[in-house]
Amino acid sequence: MKRIDADWLNSADTQRVFTVLAAAGHQAFAVGGCVRNTLLGVPVSDIDIATSATPEETTRLARSAGLKAIPTGFEHGTVTLVSGKTAFEVTTFRHDIETDGRRAVVVFTNDIREDARRRDFTMNALYVDAAGGVQDPLNGLPDLLARRVRFIENADARIKEDYLRSLRFFRFHAQYGDPGQGLDADALAAIASNLEGLDSLAGERVGAEMLKLLAANDPAPALAGMFSTGALSAILPGASLQWVAPLVHLEGEAVQPPDPLRRLAALGGLDPTDRLRLSRSDAKKRNQLTDFVSNLTGLSEIAWRHGTSVAWSVILLRQALTEQPLAPNTASLIERAAKAEFPLKARDLLDRLQGPALGAALKRAETAWIKSDFGLDREALLEIALKE
Repeated sequence: MKRIDADWLNSADTQRVFTVLAAAGHQAFAVGGCVRNTLLGVPVSDIDIATSATPEETTRLARSAGLKAIPTGFEHGTVTLVSGKTAFEVTTFRHDIETDGRRAVVVFTNDIREDARRRDFTMNALYVDAAGGVQDPLNGLPDLLARRVRFIENADARIKEDYLRSLRFFRFHAQYGDPGQGLDADALAAIASNLEGLDSLAGERVGAEMLKLLAANDPAPALAGMFSTGALSAILPGASLQWVAPLVHLEGEAVQPPDPLRRLAALGGLDPTDRLRLSRSDAKKRNQLTDFVSNLTGLSEIAWRHGTSVAWSVILLRQALTEQPLAPNTASLIERAAKAEFPLKARDLLDRLQGPALGAALKRAETAWIKSDFGLDREALLEIALKE
């Protein structure tokens, strides 16, 4: 049996939850992302636990042991237990008896294999006990270690249970898959056959998946698969892959971290705000980048007015769309402009100008200062500001 050794598993808080459930004779396993990520050497953010205890029994046992129990998804078997400062989603073994592509009706079971079969991908159907022993009821470990993203059993059936799984497939391939192997052919065929189901998904769910996909180190291979099935056009009409790979390459050259909104801007197409239910700030940023890419605002001015992050996104997009390399002095130009301080203040002119005239004078001086690459000093700017 394969074993894992991880701080999150060995922590007193995690072991306490295991002990509370096991002491009453119940099975308990950490499951899903925490197991997958540990085996891949990827950071773990959330700890989910699957158990044979019902939600009522989990709640009773937890409260008797002094743990906080929150009924976050009671009808689906989930109780959030808080041990120390850590929250654990504890869910009863279950299997689906009815699905509509968005929601499922479940019944509880004592069979870990049944619980595994209702999950999406083989790499997510791995369990680990309190001692670190890995349980692999569906033989998903070889897929995980090969970084092969495969649906459990029948891809078409898994997608019809929840159409969001089509998008999750591409996101998981971008995050965990081996691009050298290509994407699973059965999965691609099933996704292409179920495109109409994407229309039934809430925009918030679609947007969350797309932004996670676009935040991967290199989403280009997954996006190519998404395009080939028609899923990308269904989600983002008019989107093009032409500039994504060049953008990712330039990001690497500039040592700039992945930015999902920058990459969303590179995809182009119709405004995705409504379809992806982008937050107001995300929509503003995406649209700002799109506008700056197509207008003539200088990079120095962008860096001065909006900071280094926006400036880097704009120049990376501009160079990717024109298939041009970055200038060697790009980093120093952006840093210098972002730190520049306009030497002239309104108080410098108050003794001679007020109201609209003051604003126009400052604007005139500011424009000249930017045009001079921030070289004009206060005296020169005063002269420009006061010039009729």
